[in-house]
Amino acid sequence: MSERRETPVRVALLGCGTVGGEVVRRLLDDSEELAARIGAPVELAGVAVRRPDKHPELPQHLVTADAKQLVESDVDIVIELIGGIEPVRGWLLTALRKGKSVVTGNKALLAEHGAELASAASEAGVDLYYEASVAGAIPLLRPLRESLAGDRITRVMGIVNGTTNFILSAMDSTGAGYAETLDEATRLGYAEADPSADVDGYDAASKAAILASLAFHTRVTASDVYREGIRGISAADIGAAKRLNRTVKLLAICERVTDEDGTESVSARVHPVMIPRTHQLAGVGGAFNAVYVEAEAAGELMFYGQGAGGAPTASAVLGDFVAAARNRVAGGRGPRESAHAALPVRPMGQTPTRYHVSLDVADKPGVLAQIAQIFAEHGVSIAAVRQRDKHSTASLVVVTHLAPDAALEATVNEISKLDVVRNVVSVMRVEGEDS
Repeated sequence: MSERRETPVRVALLGCGTVGGEVVRRLLDDSEELAARIGAPVELAGVAVRRPDKHPELPQHLVTADAKQLVESDVDIVIELIGGIEPVRGWLLTALRKGKSVVTGNKALLAEHGAELASAASEAGVDLYYEASVAGAIPLLRPLRESLAGDRITRVMGIVNGTTNFILSAMDSTGAGYAETLDEATRLGYAEADPSADVDGYDAASKAAILASLAFHTRVTASDVYREGIRGISAADIGAAKRLNRTVKLLAICERVTDEDGTESVSARVHPVMIPRTHQLAGVGGAFNAVYVEAEAAGELMFYGQGAGGAPTASAVLGDFVAAARNRVAGGRGPRESAHAALPVRPMGQTPTRYHVSLDVADKPGVLAQIAQIFAEHGVSIAAVRQRDKHSTASLVVVTHLAPDAALEATVNEISKLDVVRNVVSVMRVEGEDS
């Protein structure tokens, strides 16, 4: 049996909300078990919060409002659970440059400044871990960074935001509209009072940037990720999907795209899609997350579980903490950032996608021929057409094969100007089917 080091691993915690409170509880209540796993005692050196008077549940000798001073004190590991960019970025860079390992769940910071933090960690020879930044308790980032490092990942696609998945799942099961379902999600605590980060796709875009960076060894920022939210999804969209045995999900999709001449690039996007109900992601309901990974050697992999919440996210944070602490005790460090392939990020307009287009058209001969001609002029192949009569109008649904997104958008724009097209009811991308 290996000997246990007596010098404690000292840890500073920045932020004590839902996740931070659970981390504190586990560090204090499970200290002996954590020490056995690490090989040294664990000492919580301090907890930085904005308003100490609002945290009577914490041991008061540990509480401080001075995060900068706590970071610069004699600690080995800094756990950051505040969120946001500044001043957190400066605090974590200070910690890394002073030789302290960092564990964070800050997806927004990593999506914008991950390269800067990784460089600081590498130069100082310390660890930067961030499993909790994507998909909560689901072990996802470490498999991408380590287990699949010898493989060639071609696609990462998944549900990475629980709020939007709860809303879309509820719309699918009840037939209710977006606004009333959002109100219900807010009442139940699944949506924030200001749900913009979730429903407008910002949260998922940050996570997509992190996933693409790890999967394709290419630095991708949130600004590189094409983003659409779910505010425009209607009960009619959900109903149209049902009639085609599909469901609607907000997906983060990261792909390695290879042109005919062998040129490779990376596509990273977040938007609503229709997927077949037989697809592995279709059955992921409520606030759960799931990510589907395709690799050349490993094949198809699925990661599923709770993507948010105090205890699940704290599990990921503490897993990173134990890894970083073990490295401190052993005098080593974890894997560095990958050497980068530096693949270009492909603009959305050049990314191959498929469309589901629902149209209200005049019920007269030659309508379909006019519409098909416009698709052909833009080089977009039609995979399927469905038509339903509605008195003096007809509902026409067109599903396309893969084509550049810009060509599909231009096609729809031109079709909308036809006299025989009364309304473009909805346009949605399609995933999970043969092209």
